[in-house]
Amino acid sequence: MENRDVNIQRIKDKKIIVVGMGKSGQAVVKALKEIGSDISIQDSNPRENMKPAIISYIEKAEIPAYFGSFPKNIEDFDMMVLSPGVSLELEIVKEAIRKGVEVIGELELAYRLSKGRYIAITGTNGKTTTTTLVGEIFKEANKRAYVVGNIGNPAITDALISEDSDCFISEVSSFQLETVDRFKPSISAILNFTPDHLNRHHTMQAYGMAKARIFANQNFGDYLIINKDDTACYKLSLNAKANIIPFSRKEKLDKGAYLDDGFIVIKDENKNEYKICKVDDIKIPGNHNIENILAASAISFFAGIKPEIIRETIKNFSGVEHRIEYSGEVDGVKFYNDSKGTNVDASIIALKALKNKIILIAGGDGKGQDFKELAKNLAGRVKAVILYGRDAGLIEKDINEQNFSEVYLEKDLPSSVAKAFEISEKGDKILLSPACASWDMYDSYIQRGNHFKECVNSLLK
Repeated sequence: MENRDVNIQRIKDKKIIVVGMGKSGQAVVKALKEIGSDISIQDSNPRENMKPAIISYIEKAEIPAYFGSFPKNIEDFDMMVLSPGVSLELEIVKEAIRKGVEVIGELELAYRLSKGRYIAITGTNGKTTTTTLVGEIFKEANKRAYVVGNIGNPAITDALISEDSDCFISEVSSFQLETVDRFKPSISAILNFTPDHLNRHHTMQAYGMAKARIFANQNFGDYLIINKDDTACYKLSLNAKANIIPFSRKEKLDKGAYLDDGFIVIKDENKNEYKICKVDDIKIPGNHNIENILAASAISFFAGIKPEIIRETIKNFSGVEHRIEYSGEVDGVKFYNDSKGTNVDASIIALKALKNKIILIAGGDGKGQDFKELAKNLAGRVKAVILYGRDAGLIEKDINEQNFSEVYLEKDLPSSVAKAFEISEKGDKILLSPACASWDMYDSYIQRGNHFKECVNSLLK
């Protein structure tokens, strides 16, 4: 790890602008204020649209603020700290880089201000499940760990109180990885790699380059856990200097985590084999979750956690909220909340996990995706599709091309749930798996998932 005291002194002496006042931006402001940096803030929203608590805080702290605009002389700042939702393609960000302003993100800042080590987990899908499970394993092992990033609090929240023996188990997105520089996790993991966020990254090559930044600064003393079964994913590791630990659901490996005779097995660098648990011990459904558990087992094992602790934690793990989450049963119809299914591949995974007799509710902000693969995976699994949200029409078009006729358009999520229940029969499964981001109607997939569960609960009354 870098020397936190040295970095605090360097950052304390800088003039910094924090861009984006979401959850991570607010946490950055508080941390920088605590160490005494000269800070300003910026948000694209006008002042009247900001939350009163934010306005109150910056007024009391006497922090200069720019709402709906940027300062004219961006070169007056030494550093710009971006929230994950702020694109590097923003003209003011490009100008800052041209004029020598250091541009980093919240994750990079947290790394510089932390003690301890980082375990960083990325991938198109499965990040939250894997990160949560690794956190539970560390908890069971009585290790002090902060489960941070896209899950829980931003890493910067705990940076200044961390100690040398601590661990940051961080779910990291491609957006966060775009703005790292010196970030060097002791263990990194890439779970899979399929199309997502192409409205931001534009091409799969650029998306892959962002993901690969997770191991860019690692060396052979560090570990990179990576999916051997995902060809595009595994190719990302070809230039890695870290000790590569593959995991596979499909083949027995010379080193890494794999399935053998119904067991999850880990083989270390000395060819020693450790049986972690039976596949039948896993409570959460689907092959994708076997892959998540293979990854979490490898991460934990190579972090020094004993196999028996990993085993017991896996056996007791029942999954995470908003990921194929059982949400109740009404008149023999079961409801599942997969609001975290924010892309096509995630929704296909959910369909395969629930197998058949599914009424799918989908739609929202499509992020520039192609929905043809989703449409191809409906036959034999899905009885009907209910679409709502901004890109419902785009999804409907791709579904119609597959000659799938049971498609209904609704105005919002409550009407979609009502329609799905109206056409359902005993034994059906109503699945919210939007294949889209929530931003057209909700602040987050969490808010969307909670609203879905409220709609289900209203049917129970």
